[in-house]
Amino acid sequence: MIDNYYGLMRGLSKDFKIKIIAKLSNLIVDEVSENEHLADRFYGAFKSNKSAEDIITEIKDSRAFNRTVEAF
Repeated sequence: MIDNYYGLMRGLSKDFKIKIIAKLSNLIVDEVSENEHLADRFYGAFKSNKSAEDIITEIKDSRAFNRTVEAF
């Protein structure tokens, strides 16, 4: 695929090649900046009026241990 694009671009002018390089570089920079802020989308996703201690207590109280150990 790369060889096909290379073959198409060989006949282009120097200025046009530079413009293509600039656009490809901008694409890479945009992708990197989007990935850097990926975690920011989840900030504040969980909203509650309860305090952290109340939430922790609620989680611990909801745990159910149903394991039984079988005798040999």
